[in-house]
Amino acid sequence: MNAAVSEKSRIVSRPVGRVEGQSNGQPIDYIGICKRYGTALALKPTDLRIEAGEFFSIIGPSGSGKTTLLGLTAGFIAASEGHIKIGGVNIEGVPPFKRNIGMVFQNYSLFPHKTVGQNIAFPLQMRGVPKREIASRVESALRLVRLENVTDRHPNALSGGQQQRVALARASVYNPSLMVMDEPLSALDKNLREEMQYEIKQLHAKLGCTVLYVTHDQGEAASMARRIAIMNAGEIVQIGSARELYRNPQNRFVAAFLGQANLLPVAGLEPLGSGAVATTQFGDRLVSTKGYEGKGASWLCVRPEAMRITAAKPDTDNVVKGVVVDSTFMNGVQRHRVNIHDRLVVEQFEQILSASYTPEIGTEVYLGWRAEDTLVIGDS
Repeated sequence: MNAAVSEKSRIVSRPVGRVEGQSNGQPIDYIGICKRYGTALALKPTDLRIEAGEFFSIIGPSGSGKTTLLGLTAGFIAASEGHIKIGGVNIEGVPPFKRNIGMVFQNYSLFPHKTVGQNIAFPLQMRGVPKREIASRVESALRLVRLENVTDRHPNALSGGQQQRVALARASVYNPSLMVMDEPLSALDKNLREEMQYEIKQLHAKLGCTVLYVTHDQGEAASMARRIAIMNAGEIVQIGSARELYRNPQNRFVAAFLGQANLLPVAGLEPLGSGAVATTQFGDRLVSTKGYEGKGASWLCVRPEAMRITAAKPDTDNVVKGVVVDSTFMNGVQRHRVNIHDRLVVEQFEQILSASYTPEIGTEVYLGWRAEDTLVIGDS
C-alpha cells in the first residue's frame, strides 16, 4: 500500500467510541499554509501549532482570514501553499468527511425533518456504525449535553440553546479528534450565550478533544480558550492567553481589539531606568515602568479600569486633566468619557461603591494612574 494513503487512512479509522476521562485530541500543525484568490492573499503563509486537547480560539475582524483558516482545516477550501497535519498526518487531499472533524455551525444546521435522535445518529450511519451501537451512542451523547428527554422531538420544538446543544451532541457522537466551531453562539441572546459558553467548556473537559473555535466576540474567546490567536489582514498578529494579550499587546491593533484601550499618541520617548518617559503630542510627560524595544514607538496604552477619576489632582505617577463628556452606569460599573486637551476622548471605568466619585457631565476632573499600568507600543 502507498505510504501516503496508509498515513491518511489513520485519520479515518479512529474508533467511534470514547473512554471516559481519556484525552481524544490530536495536535494540529499548520506549516506554511497559505490561500490566494488570484493576486489577493486571503491567508498569508502561516505556521501554527495547536496542542492535543487544547481549546484554541481565533478572533479577528471581518476579512482577517479566520474563516479561511477554518475552511482549510475542515477541508472546505484547498490550500495554495503549505499543508496541515493532524496528529502528525498530512491531511492534504483528504475530503472533509474523512478528516474525523466535528463541525458546529452558527445556524445549527440540523435536519428539520429528522428528530433529535435521528439528527445525532446521522453521522454514525454515514460511518457505517452497526445499528445496535447507534442507539447507545445517541443516548450517551444526549446525556452528555443534558437533553435525554428530547430524543423524539423535532428541532423546531426546541429553544435556540437546546438546538445548539443537539448540534454539539451530533458533532461529538463519533468521537472526533478535533471539533471546529464557527461562530456557534452568535445567534443566541446574551444570557444564553453565557450559559452555552459554560456548556461548551464542560463538554470539552469531558471529551478531551482538540477544539478550534472561531469567533468575532473577544469576551467569548477570553472566557473559554486556553490560548487565543488574533488575526488581521490575513495573518496572525499575536498568540497568547487572554490575560497575556490584554496586559501585553504587541501593537496598537491588538490593544484596541481585545478589550477597551486608551491610546495616547507619543511625540518623544526617553529611557528611564528599565522604563521610559513619554512626551505625548499634547505635551504631557507620562512614565512607564516598561521600556520599549520595538521600532516606531507611537502610543501609550492605558486600560480604562487602571485609571482613577478625581476632583483634585491625585498624588500618582501619571496625571492628565480633562472634562467629563459622558457618564454611564451599567451593571455596577460607572463609565466616564473624558475629553483631554479638547483633542482626545478617553474612557475610565470603575466599580461603584458608596464612596465613589461620580462627576456630572461638564465637570473638570483629573485622571490618574500608575507607571506600571502604562504600556508603550507601536503601530505594528
